[in-house]
Amino acid sequence: MIVTIDGPAGAGKSSIAKIAAERLGFAFLDTGALYRAVTLGAIRSQVDFDNPEEVIQYANGAVVQWNADRVLLGGEDVSDQIRTPPVTDAIHFLADLPEVRTRLSELQREITVGRDVVTEGRDQGSEVFPNAECKIFLTASAEERAKRRHQQLAEMGRPLPIEDILKAQDGRDEKDRSRPMGALRPADDAVIIDSDGMDTSTVLDKVLEIIEAKRKTLEG
Repeated sequence: MIVTIDGPAGAGKSSIAKIAAERLGFAFLDTGALYRAVTLGAIRSQVDFDNPEEVIQYANGAVVQWNADRVLLGGEDVSDQIRTPPVTDAIHFLADLPEVRTRLSELQREITVGRDVVTEGRDQGSEVFPNAECKIFLTASAEERAKRRHQQLAEMGRPLPIEDILKAQDGRDEKDRSRPMGALRPADDAVIIDSDGMDTSTVLDKVLEIIEAKRKTLEG
């Protein structure tokens, strides 16, 4: 069974998807980690990010594997290295290219064959896994998401004015919605959850309730 959880930045989909997978005994597919692994490889190979053809060529030849919660690049476990600032700063060069998204979408489908998986992103239900048995779109108002991010940064000792967070978030939302491929949008058959005013536990319970209902339907 494939469960997709999509939604805008700050909606809490990553943490909810990971916990839901643990509760269900499913695998959790961190799709962003795959993009990060290819980005790391491109940096190491000194790929010219201003040359889309060179980026696409590298991505098509990159050997990326997913093993539980670990990501391998050319057989090397790079799960920690992909979280560094240089990778974060460069990932958009790959994620914005349709040819790279097509390649990594194919990889995601290969990874999930024969597995029970919870996967999250912004286009998992609408484009990557259109036939997924359970699709959820987790969202929240812009103000609520900015408030959560503000609190998160404050707890990390990196406080920012909430107005600045909201402005950056609005810009990202607009960019994500207008992408030619992998745009942020709920699948037509997705269950939409607006998490405004809900804590993590409540959202998780709602998500698990939806998944269990889908499972019972599939089992007849």
